[in-house]
Order: sequence, then structure tokens, then C-alpha cells
Amino acid sequence: MASSLHKDLLSAARNHLKHTKRMSMMAALNLAAEILAVDCGLKPCFLYDYTTSGVQQICSYLKELQHIGLIVGHLHILNVEENILIINVTKAVSYLETLLHSQDLHLIDVSNNLSQPMLVSSDQVPQIHAHIAELIAQIKPYQSGQPASVSVGGVQSPEWNLCTMFGFLLQFPLAYWFDTAQDFENCLSFMPLRLFTVRANCSRISHQRVQIYSFTVPECVYQPMQMHLEDWSQNLRQAFEEQNHFTDLKIITDTVTLPSVAL
Repeated sequence: MASSLHKDLLSAARNHLKHTKRMSMMAALNLAAEILAVDCGLKPCFLYDYTTSGVQQICSYLKELQHIGLIVGHLHILNVEENILIINVTKAVSYLETLLHSQDLHLIDVSNNLSQPMLVSSDQVPQIHAHIAELIAQIKPYQSGQPASVSVGGVQSPEWNLCTMFGFLLQFPLAYWFDTAQDFENCLSFMPLRLFTVRANCSRISHQRVQIYSFTVPECVYQPMQMHLEDWSQNLRQAFEEQNHFTDLKIITDTVTLPSVAL
């Protein structure tokens, strides 16, 4: 029998989010756990992709999670060209400011005209830094938000490579970049990719096998990035030790080859 908290979380999703009247208990718990991971600082951001719900519906849903007592911090909803992100602003700003002062952004160029992925040249760094600075300016004013509150903001970003900026916000160890002046395709088709999946159990809601992160790294650039990936994994394990909502962290790797990769 579902616990009282489980029923509350299912009710919150079905009552506030669009097209969720038939949402399963498993999906409702997964969604709540992913947002809890942001709230407790295990990751800085969650890209909402469960339903076609709008900003106001997601806002009311988050407030219901706060009313239930599942989340306790301030969360910010950022609408970027109809892509909705739920952000722990303090953690996101801290990470983005680190990137802003780094000359090595660990970016992989997957432009369609390349025969295979390669590390982004240093010539691109100043422009990408400028976009990071713009993103920080958009979200930093919300850093002073009160606990157990939700703020909302939107931004138009015609010059941003959203794949890259979302990779930064989600704190992936490596982000993809491609030349948007050429086209929006990539060279990852049938390219061997190392798939990283991070999972944990959510003890806070007695829910098993929550996916915390999932990202790929082309095998052709894996070796030069291996030390950075190990550092990222170690930092994640440290953040994991600093919270008590998730247990049994597992980082799983596999190799996949796909006919097409959407970014």
C-alpha cells in the first residue's frame, strides 16, 4: 500500500500539472525525487521534460511540494525559449562563476562538418564566457530568495547555444558545442559514445533507482578527459555525502552507438 507521502506526491502532480490525470505513482515519485535532488544541492538544475505543463502550473506544483514539506529551499523556474528549468540558484551561480574564470570549459565540438568530435578550440572561449556571464546576470538576482519560496523568470537567448548552456546549468562534466551559424545537426551519428548514468535510492520518499544524471562522452575524446571525469565523480560523491535524502549512489558506464543523437 502506498504511503501517505506517496499519495500526496501523486495528488500534487495530478492536480497541478498538465496531462497528468493518469500519471503513474512511479512517474510522480521520480519527478518529486529529481526536484528534491536540486533542492538538497545534489545537482544545481533540473530540465523539466515530463509533460507540456507551463510555468505557472509547475510553480503551483513546486509550492505544493513545499506545503507537503518535501522541499524546503528556494527554487527558481527559468523559462528559456519554452524550455523550463528548475534551479537551485545558489549552487548554479557558484558553479557558473567557476566556469567564468576557467580557460578550460571541457567542451566537445560536435559540429556537423567534423568527421568526429573534438575538443573546442580556445578561440571559442571568450564568446562562451560572455554567454555564461549573461546567464549569471539573469539568475543571480534570485539568489536572495527566501526559503520555501518559488520565483519565476524568463530569458530570450538568440545567440546562445542552448545545448551548451543547459549542459553548464545541469553541471555535466563535459558539454556539447556546435557551430549554430552552420546548422543544428551534429556528428554523433553512429559514433561510439560512453554513456554515464548516475542513480541513487531516494530514502526521503522510500523510492528506488532515481536517475540523478545521464550524459554521454564520445569515445574518441574520453582518454584526454578521463581525469576530469574522475574529478567530477569524486565531487559528486562528496556532495552525496553532504545530504541525507539519497542513498546507495551508483555511477554506471556503458558504450552505445546510435543512428542519431538529438541535442
